[in-house]
Amino acid sequence: MTVRLPLFASALWWGSLTAVGFMVVPMLFMNLPTPAMAGLMAAKLFTAQTWVSAVCCVALMLVNRVGGNSSKVERPQASMLFIVLGLLLALLVEYAVAPRIVARENLRFWHSAGSVMYGVQWLCAAIVLWRMADPRKQP
Repeated sequence: MTVRLPLFASALWWGSLTAVGFMVVPMLFMNLPTPAMAGLMAAKLFTAQTWVSAVCCVALMLVNRVGGNSSKVERPQASMLFIVLGLLLALLVEYAVAPRIVARENLRFWHSAGSVMYGVQWLCAAIVLWRMADPRKQP
């Protein structure tokens, strides 16, 4: 199980970031009657996405911790920096950036900052997934 869990968690993390951020939220703004309605729904989706990211990152860290020095868990260990960075970015967007966007405080700046952080989190998840799926390291 500890062999497949990192691949599953990293695929779920990257896939959910991709689906929510690059497909679902843009569709909300194209199809809902007002940007305000789309924004409220997007905020709820991004909150749910934060929890998906957190669970996936914690699972990846736990597999690394439980696995110890086993060669089967080598890939999460090599990706730990990206896992931690991705988790921190998800939490920063949720608890530091999103409240400022909701309060409409310097909206352009905070929306841009949140978008950049989301994009970097997506890159972290992509790097982790790429490393987990390396066929040369399959048991």
